[in-house]
Amino acid sequence: MSRRAVLFAGGGTGGHILPAAAIAEHLTERDPATRVEFICSDRAIDLAVMGRLGAPFTVIPARPFGAHPAALARLAWTWGACVRAARERIRALARETGGVTVVATGGFVGPPVVRAALAQGARVALVNLDAVPGRANRWMARRASAVFTAFPIVGEPAWEVVGPIVRRSARPTGDAADCRRALGLDPDRATLVVLGGSQGAGTINDAMISMAQRRDAALEPWQIVHQTGDRDATRVARAYAAAGLPAVVESFFDPIGPVWGAADLVVARAGAGTVAEASAARAPCVFLPYPHHRDDHQRANAGPMVGAGAAIVLEDRADTGRNAEALSAALSDLAPGSDRLAAMARSAGGLGPADGAGAIADRLCR
Repeated sequence: MSRRAVLFAGGGTGGHILPAAAIAEHLTERDPATRVEFICSDRAIDLAVMGRLGAPFTVIPARPFGAHPAALARLAWTWGACVRAARERIRALARETGGVTVVATGGFVGPPVVRAALAQGARVALVNLDAVPGRANRWMARRASAVFTAFPIVGEPAWEVVGPIVRRSARPTGDAADCRRALGLDPDRATLVVLGGSQGAGTINDAMISMAQRRDAALEPWQIVHQTGDRDATRVARAYAAAGLPAVVESFFDPIGPVWGAADLVVARAGAGTVAEASAARAPCVFLPYPHHRDDHQRANAGPMVGAGAAIVLEDRADTGRNAEALSAALSDLAPGSDRLAAMARSAGGLGPADGAGAIADRLCR
């Protein structure tokens, strides 16, 4: 019998699952007898990420929180089924092990699992990933016995700040030349990495396509590594090829460590996972935060790197032409060999270590 079970609850994006996987790596290292499982939503991205991880998981029909009547109706319709499914899994794990801890990693999957855990007397911990906690996280924090956060949160002095949470496979392996060779790139050429998170970012993809199509001079010094998400990989690859730009384009990179290690500069969204990986890789960044979150938490996520001088933020105008112009200006200012890029690289090199996953695993093993 396993001494303990840890059930991670999170989903909706890879950014809620992959930090859980990072913590799980450390847990099983510290105590190989620990049984680790996951609960996620039925979204395609959750199923794809869990399939890559190869860990046991349970799917529940969880739906996002929201103030709109339709969102509330969907939540009410599925809530009971989610709680029942989570309760059954927690009961089964409790029978088979010496005790269950539920670790919610934020977002809409967590609350019904936390509700089920409390009903079963299981220990509950919350991992808050974003600089601005959402409603679901606030709800769970009031019910958790421990709250870990990647960022200091104003008004929450009891939440334990552990720093960025990063999987080993997201850390660079070898030096920049080695990472570029692993990706099939020129080991000596300046490398621009473009990331849209686990699902890609359509407006960033469109802006890069526009720049390639007009043969923008700001792209000429670079070789490009671009994670597009599922929908745009072919379109982006064709645009780079037509422009004669050396590029490696994939819908999703796994492992992504060599991508971070290859980068001289990164253009990306500012999801908590992306910012954590950028900080761990000490990579200078141009962030375009997702513009439609009501709390604008991606801009807040970028704050520590911007404050350190390791990143800048551009507005995503949701307009291809304007985004392309802004990116062109930024890339011209941050051209390979420029004083501005060198200064950002020095600032990024001074970022602190990222081992939030190990710190959380230590607390859970106590």
